[in-house]
Amino acid sequence: MLAVNYRGSTGFGKTFITAADHEWGGKMHDDLIDAVDWAIAQGIADPKRVGFFGGSYGGYAALVAATKTPDVFACIVDLFGISNLVSFMATIPPYWGPWISVWKNRLGDPGTETGRAFLVERSPLTHIDRTVKPILIAQGMRDVRVVAAESEQMVNALKQRGVPVTYITFADEGHGFVRPENRLALYGVTEAFLAKHLDGACQPIGNDFAGSSLKVETGAELVPGLRG
Repeated sequence: MLAVNYRGSTGFGKTFITAADHEWGGKMHDDLIDAVDWAIAQGIADPKRVGFFGGSYGGYAALVAATKTPDVFACIVDLFGISNLVSFMATIPPYWGPWISVWKNRLGDPGTETGRAFLVERSPLTHIDRTVKPILIAQGMRDVRVVAAESEQMVNALKQRGVPVTYITFADEGHGFVRPENRLALYGVTEAFLAKHLDGACQPIGNDFAGSSLKVETGAELVPGLRG
């Protein structure tokens, strides 16, 4: 697995963080693609067997990968990612109030014409017509940071285009999956999905769902061993 400290990552100073301002779906994504190119050039990765896995901003990055560089990745796994930056900004929870000015500066101000246009342009949903590779999307239904509507918008658009998509939800999870039973269920589905599309080995799902709130909303038939 390759985990990249793209611009905006913490621990490298303020300049490195602010280098991500207005670069969601831009240079931040370029950093990830540079890392993939490096891994391929080093002989570490097979260019035909590279997948993308990410949660929260990483989920957004996964959807950007699916819509901006669809030929680079064989498949995509998005955990509670942002599909529409306009609706995301509109549903920022109250406890983020003190940070709203930071978000406007980092992403774009939806209260201005220029800012809104930028948010639309950098939203994966805007470029849904480019998406062709299989996608697995997982969402906690109690998430107030990236609400379920972000995943649902993407799932509906993908289904309308006939793109292979599997959507799983967890009724008792928020922004991140906490219960061990739910994590095991998620990893069981993810492993089977990745094995299918990256031509790898995996352990059969078996009893991985025991005690989990996992619900398969759509696309069960697209993942080996998954039941609807």
